[in-house]
Amino acid sequence: MEWITNNLANVLIIIGLGLLAIEVGVLGFSVMVLFFIGLGCLLSGILVFVGLLPETVVSALTSVAILSFLSAVVLWKPLKKLQNEVVESDVKGDLIGHSFILEKDISSQEHGVHNYSGIEWKIKSDDPISAGTEVEVIRADVGEFKVAAKA
Repeated sequence: MEWITNNLANVLIIIGLGLLAIEVGVLGFSVMVLFFIGLGCLLSGILVFVGLLPETVVSALTSVAILSFLSAVVLWKPLKKLQNEVVESDVKGDLIGHSFILEKDISSQEHGVHNYSGIEWKIKSDDPISAGTEVEVIRADVGEFKVAAKA
């Protein structure tokens, strides 16, 4: 216990960095409680190190509690907004670009079927495409290819 009180600033900084690393690296910034406590520990450790805060366990714990609470109040909404932000993007997989010859006519109302890799895929297209045309997959969904005539 004496070693901790003699090295209080270093201990607080190490605990703070550890909690931040666990929150961001392991938990993927999903809980955020460890982030606020880690930030409070880190800031308290810096304040003790600089000499703005007395080197006592009681003042350090009080500072950690106050700074954790203040950081939670200030940062909760911006971090929650950042966490809820969704980026929509099409995934380019191995099936995109696969080309084959149509066996029957397809259109937006009539769909075809194509066997590929042991799976029977439903073939869809926005434009009418006649049988015998070489097409390529432009989008792959579950059990379904969206195709366009290959240029």
